[in-house]
Amino acid sequence: MAAQDKDARTLESGGATAPTSLTSRIHPAFYIVLWIAMSSSVILFNKWVLASAHFDFPLFLTTWHMVFATVMTQILARTTSVLDSRHAVPMDTPTYIKAIVPIGCVFSLSLIFGNLAYLYLSVSFIQMLKATNVAATLLATWFFGMAAPDSKKMLNVLVIVIGIVIASFGELKFDLIGFLFQVSGIVAEAVRLVMVQRLLSGDFKMDPLVSVYYYAPACAAINSVFTLFFEIPRMSMNDIWNLGIFILLANAFIAFLLNVSVVLLIGKTSAVVLTLSGVLKDILLVVSSLVIFGDPVTGQQYLGYSVALGGLVYYKLGAEKLQAVAADARLYLTQGRGNLPSKLVQGVIYVGLALVVLAILGYWRGANVASLTTPGV
Repeated sequence: MAAQDKDARTLESGGATAPTSLTSRIHPAFYIVLWIAMSSSVILFNKWVLASAHFDFPLFLTTWHMVFATVMTQILARTTSVLDSRHAVPMDTPTYIKAIVPIGCVFSLSLIFGNLAYLYLSVSFIQMLKATNVAATLLATWFFGMAAPDSKKMLNVLVIVIGIVIASFGELKFDLIGFLFQVSGIVAEAVRLVMVQRLLSGDFKMDPLVSVYYYAPACAAINSVFTLFFEIPRMSMNDIWNLGIFILLANAFIAFLLNVSVVLLIGKTSAVVLTLSGVLKDILLVVSSLVIFGDPVTGQQYLGYSVALGGLVYYKLGAEKLQAVAADARLYLTQGRGNLPSKLVQGVIYVGLALVVLAILGYWRGANVASLTTPGV
């Protein structure tokens, strides 16, 4: 059981531990907030650039992100000690071509399909679909022989899928093309994670930022080929000037900061806090999409997404950790004060109440938008 938990953590975190630094004196809550802020900002920013700003070049945007990440990691490698752990990775040209480039190809596909989905689907619906990532990853590990099929996990995954199916049928702006793009991105990401897990089972131990150091150049090269054939012929410098150089720089910089925040976060918190933070981030993105973009979310979608999130939390934490969280909650409610976990429960309660208020406001706005876009009878 302990080995399975270790494998799960390795698959999700890249088998890495954060490097020890002066930042260890900062409270872990800062890293949680930073990661949620960066992750949410990247998604909302990309949606705004591609849809609201009408910059209809998702392949170019993905390529630009990878080029920027390549430049930044090269600068960090030459001027700081942040990436010194890369020297422990047994990397040469044949190994890079054999191990890194294939993963870079699949990573490129996941990024391209993910960005294409923003042109057709709302952020809220995309986040709901992303709850099936664990299902796709689990099936991929079984398909590639990385793990033996487990009927209990299959049941758990089935709950997540059922919840997403319910939410999908309640989507008011459903688009089949966008749906297929997002599903393709999820499948590509699942395959990438399995390939990474297989790579890390050997002598390769890389934290997320070192991974970017190696993957970004390969992804940039692969994406450039797609961009050259599919988007460059219909692009002009006016498209870039109309969006703004500053916008492109800010967008790529925030995407890069997301990778930095992941490095800072890993090792600072427990698996329970990481899982709950991820669920909180997904809920905040759904609500933010309602408030910022006016994307309507129906009651059926709330129900389906709640079922999927419940299944997701149970899958990642398991019954024992959930019981520990429940026991800690009871301790807080009975004593009112105590250790750090009790304070964590207090924070979760406050955040939960805030999310309920935001969800009501978001649902009200979404309902108003839906009524305005529906022709009268």
